[in-house]
Amino acid sequence: MSGDVDVAIIGGGLLGLATARAVLRAHPDASVTVLEKESRWGAHQSGHNSNVIHSGLYYAPGSLKARLARAGGEAMIRYCDEHGVPVKRTGKIVVATAEEQLPRMDALEARGRENGVTVQRLSRGEIAEREPHVAGVGALAVADTAMTDFGQVCRAFAAELTGLGADLRTNSPARSFTAAGDRTVVHTSTGEVRARIIVNCAGLHSDKIAEAAGHRPPVRIMPFRGEYAEIRPARRGLINNPVYPVPDPDLPFLGVHVTPMLDGTVHVGPNAVPALARQGYRWRDVDPRMLRELLLDPALRGLARRYWRYGLAEIGRSLVWPLFVREVRRMIPEINGEDLRRHGSGVRAQAVKPTGELVDDFVISHTPRAIHVLNAPSPAATSSLLIGSHIAAEAFDRLGLADLARDVRESPTGI
Repeated sequence: MSGDVDVAIIGGGLLGLATARAVLRAHPDASVTVLEKESRWGAHQSGHNSNVIHSGLYYAPGSLKARLARAGGEAMIRYCDEHGVPVKRTGKIVVATAEEQLPRMDALEARGRENGVTVQRLSRGEIAEREPHVAGVGALAVADTAMTDFGQVCRAFAAELTGLGADLRTNSPARSFTAAGDRTVVHTSTGEVRARIIVNCAGLHSDKIAEAAGHRPPVRIMPFRGEYAEIRPARRGLINNPVYPVPDPDLPFLGVHVTPMLDGTVHVGPNAVPALARQGYRWRDVDPRMLRELLLDPALRGLARRYWRYGLAEIGRSLVWPLFVREVRRMIPEINGEDLRRHGSGVRAQAVKPTGELVDDFVISHTPRAIHVLNAPSPAATSSLLIGSHIAAEAFDRLGLADLARDVRESPTGI
């Protein structure tokens, strides 16, 4: 199968599908193809996460994350309500388990308020009223948090896109790119796609796709595996709603948290372990080629130098079960190893600067014929509708459709 299209989107996760949706809702006559290398939508990051719709509490005021998270969360809740996807406003608490964490919690509270998040300070007694089994010297109650199933959101996006006339192709990895006049030819296992604009939403492979398309990415992708545990059914009553630790401000990870899911299970995690393959869901998943790149790439060597202590601690908690349990017990002292069982993992695509620093904000890089989404960490799932609109507006700019780009920017959610 081959064809000429206006926009070819590589990656069938939340961002790729949301971008296609935003393009077609604003421009129904556009031709859009979405290429997904797996057999289903949302097969990786979009389908392996905590399923939390975030509030915007954590993100630096003025950052793209902060601008998109608060409104993006509300847009996602409305979308789920209107499209039959399970969603529940739960709120959450962020707990300081030691006195030395209180200044970080103060800063987090101020940041949340600046971002327009509804935040309430809790004393020890108020923590006990909300979560009797949680230990903390102080906490923040965040009302604007919700739970959903992002795998179902992906499927809802795909069903909607079918009705909008999108060409949706699973089992269609983008293998190479060539130029042909004013188009870029994407060579796939299901034929060629000749696109005026390509949008790279390939997640864990986004830097490699950018390189294959002739763009030198300003960051590299390092995969981090997030491992989860599950609280056994008899002990699920230890937690009522999501409970998070106060995060380390020097790292783009939120720490091991406890999350009651919509199906009644209670998940604990994720940690953040350097993965040995881009789809390294287990320790035995090893990609020798990627390991060679790690040894040769100055950015990733710099990452190891900067964060080796943190990395060793996370590896220890991954390999030594009592260390993981001890981390959970900081918040829930009644938990013991018999109350928990391992429960799968996800792999996060984390961008790394040439200096070895972890990138915290979204990274979107451009060429005249391509838009490359090179870092889309949490809250990308939460904000996917708005990020999709943001990318669609940039695509319209490159297609010479300035009026459409302006309209999408002025009314970005499109739900």
